[in-house]
Amino acid sequence: MEIAVDVVIVGAGIAGLTTSLGLYRLGVESIVLEAWDSLRNTGFALTLWTNAWKALDAVGVGDSLRQQHFQIQGAIVVSSISGLATSETSFHAEGNHEIRCVKRKKLLEALAKELPSGTIRYSSKVVCIEESGFFKLVHLSDGTILKTKVLIGCDGVNSMVARWLGFKKPTFTGRSAIRGCTESIDSHGYGPKSMQFFESGVRFGCRPCDDKTLFWYITWVPSSQDKELQGNPAAMKQFVLSKLEKLPAQLRAVIESTEPDGFISSRLTYRRPWELLWGNISKSNVCVAGDAFHPMTPDIGQGGGAAIEDGVVLARCVAEALLKEPSEEAKEKGEEDKEQHERIEMGLNKYAKERRMRAFELITTSYFAGFVQQSEGKIMSFLREKFLASYLRGLLLKRADFDCGRLNFS
Repeated sequence: MEIAVDVVIVGAGIAGLTTSLGLYRLGVESIVLEAWDSLRNTGFALTLWTNAWKALDAVGVGDSLRQQHFQIQGAIVVSSISGLATSETSFHAEGNHEIRCVKRKKLLEALAKELPSGTIRYSSKVVCIEESGFFKLVHLSDGTILKTKVLIGCDGVNSMVARWLGFKKPTFTGRSAIRGCTESIDSHGYGPKSMQFFESGVRFGCRPCDDKTLFWYITWVPSSQDKELQGNPAAMKQFVLSKLEKLPAQLRAVIESTEPDGFISSRLTYRRPWELLWGNISKSNVCVAGDAFHPMTPDIGQGGGAAIEDGVVLARCVAEALLKEPSEEAKEKGEEDKEQHERIEMGLNKYAKERRMRAFELITTSYFAGFVQQSEGKIMSFLREKFLASYLRGLLLKRADFDCGRLNFS
């Protein structure tokens, strides 16, 4: 069965749902294909900085999410030697910044509930992409074929659409992460601040989502023995505690209180930034967004924010191309499809041009921050605590001081 659709988006993650909602706000319908049978909630939570909130406001869901999450007031770096704070930053003192740790499930639900019923098609796995004149044929595992004017890949780090465009598989950084989330019956009393701790090549961070939920993470350089951690929450908990022996008791208690279903481990991958300089972010009427476009390490907390920015910019560019009326000349020659295809290609090229250097900048900054924060040795620890910590904070705030613009294109 072949179905004609203006826009097909592969992946109901952050980028896919933001793009679909942006298009809907502008009067363009789309179909979002999700391989899972429900919205994915991998990763528990994510940090959204000022740039992300501007983009969420552009698609109209910022305020509802603000009501459910703390605004983080500042950051504290704790010494691995003394266990005391070595630096403390107030985000308000350094500018009007808005930072919140948002539950991933809440974010996806906020985006999804604004979409028309039937927009998201679950249990829809893409098996093949085929050319058909000015259209793409998207073949699904159930035999359905979607004939579309625009194909957008938001299908994550192992993106089929990115491979179709010629991108290589993301590169392993040599680091791994365990993320955790814990909810208390009463208020956790942690306060609206982010905390970071470094110890012997290990980086730990903890921040509140709301008054009962804490999200934490640890990154480290794995050995061959660490493979047994995958899918074993009890082993993960013991591993994390053994790596963080000098962690203050208040933070150790956060890890100890995390339930078995509150652990997840993963290898950290990224796209080499120079691949974005000459790679095909878009080609013909196909493009990528989110992790399919710019997988990055979590060291500056901008992966999710960048995906939301992508969605706003992409919706703006695609809607402008699709909503423009055909010229009289195209009508006379019967070339409406050709003219629209050319506008779509120009719109996706415009999106790629606007997002290329932003993605390059975020990937390189994140990788650099991870290198500085993860490096071992007494000299590096001294430099990090005395000098580099404040420099990195300034760099993070600079990357967050960005506005992808409004949704409208007029």
